[in-house]
Amino acid sequence: MTSSAMTASQTAEITGLYRYPIKGLTPEPLPRVSLRTGQTLPADRRYAIENGPSGFDPEEPQWKPKIQFLMLARNERLASLDSRFEDATNRLTIRKDGQIVASGDLETAAGRAAIEGYFSENFQPELKGPPKVLSGRDHSFSDVARKVVSIINLDSVRALETMLGGTAVHPLRFRANLYVKGWPAWSELDLVGQTLAIGQARLQVVKRIKRCPATNVDPDTARRDLEIPATLSSNLGHMDCGIYAEVIADGDIGVGDAIAVEEPRLV
Repeated sequence: MTSSAMTASQTAEITGLYRYPIKGLTPEPLPRVSLRTGQTLPADRRYAIENGPSGFDPEEPQWKPKIQFLMLARNERLASLDSRFEDATNRLTIRKDGQIVASGDLETAAGRAAIEGYFSENFQPELKGPPKVLSGRDHSFSDVARKVVSIINLDSVRALETMLGGTAVHPLRFRANLYVKGWPAWSELDLVGQTLAIGQARLQVVKRIKRCPATNVDPDTARRDLEIPATLSSNLGHMDCGIYAEVIADGDIGVGDAIAVEEPRLV
């Protein structure tokens, strides 16, 4: 039986659900969330911190490569910050070592300036120009130029730990929206083009996720302590771990929900 056939016959379970309101900053766990067709998780990558002029126009938002923003792949110190975003007030609060170091409403000039001021003062070595909080209405500052939901198979993470000689790998290194268990390791990579059913919601798998050096950063210690892309490459011949999917039917999903691979409809 092929791995994709095994996956198609096995139901997985959502064990974790996360959004990342500000690109590069703290994951926020969610118990349940409403998925809408063609959209990310609500407020996922809604904001980014521009690292020098990028040409981004909030009135006509266009995708920009992540190199234009502060990001974990190059700026691992971001992982030492604990940030929280409040939907009702658009307020971002950043803590370091338990103390609030910056706070502001990201939809106001004064609020954005408060956050930008913190990064100007404390991230000088990493900055290529003035840091600027960017937002483009419902734009998503994703690593790919489409609105996606990212999925990580925890069995693949366990297999990666074995490749690393038993070293523990924190799943949040992969900054996924959905963490799932129940699929054989790496079988999710064969699901491109398939449809996933979670309650009423439907997601179509569109792409494998090629991993970047951001995964080398431990989210707890902010240290660059592993070589994950290189380990994937030497063991598997590629650097893929996880999949991107697009929402094609609305529905609410939550931790503990089952994920089924839908059988293709016969025409």
